[in-house]
Amino acid sequence: MKITSYEVDKLNDPTGIITGDRYEFLLGIEVPEDDELYEDEYSLDLRVILAVSETEERVLQYHIINRTSGKVLDFALEDEEEAIILSFCKEHYKEVI
Repeated sequence: MKITSYEVDKLNDPTGIITGDRYEFLLGIEVPEDDELYEDEYSLDLRVILAVSETEERVLQYHIINRTSGKVLDFALEDEEEAIILSFCKEHYKEVI
């Protein structure tokens, strides 16, 4: 999997119920032709919610989305792909002003 583009926003919790901060990423991704997600007809996005607290940074959830239709695909990332996504998000969430 290759990340080709990204957007990141900090999510606002006006209630203060959630401890720590949450960031939403929209990642444009490419997958190799031998990946089960690969199809010629469409591009993929990955919507990721990153939780950041004083002690950890972790992915709370993610959804793989068909960019053309907006449909959420029922697939899970492999462990090494999840590690790539977490590393990328940890590196870029601080860009939010």
